Amino acid sequence: MDLGFLILRLAIGVTLMAHGTQKLFGWFGGYGIAGTGPFLEQLGFRPGRLHAALAGIAETAGGLLLAAGLFTPLAAAAVIGVMVVAAVSAHWAKGFFAHNGGFEYPFVLAASALAVAFTGPGALSLDGLLGISWSGISWGLAALLLGFFGGAAELFTRKTAPATSTQQVA
Repeated sequence: MDLGFLILRLAIGVTLMAHGTQKLFGWFGGYGIAGTGPFLEQLGFRPGRLHAALAGIAETAGGLLLAAGLFTPLAAAAVIGVMVVAAVSAHWAKGFFAHNGGFEYPFVLAASALAVAFTGPGALSLDGLLGISWSGISWGLAALLLGFFGGAAELFTRKTAPATSTQQVA
């Protein structure tokens, strides 16, 4: 069972870390802050470079913490928050399915992170090693609420309606 938690955490966490480093450093074919900033400005997030840095930090740090299983509900909240913003600002109008640019991908990442917040990271984690037992209904709900309201707060900073773009940055 603990190996399953490790696999799930690594899949979500490493995916988010890689995605965040695309925004921050341009790694793995990403655009870096200089390229992601203008895209985020098209979505109404100004200044775009600041929002690109914030999204990249949330994805990278949230992914790293989730992969390591450290402060798991906080990591899950970061993932949920950034995926709420991506789903609403860049994908919602395109429907559910990813092949149409929809919100399927951010939804699955957020839901998976939330599941880990409810169940805990398992014994093969830094939380397990340190004796941190932040899991269960209360911690899962806290991660959900913190992530959702954190994402909603970011969405309320938008200055204009989303513009269309051929780039996809989630």
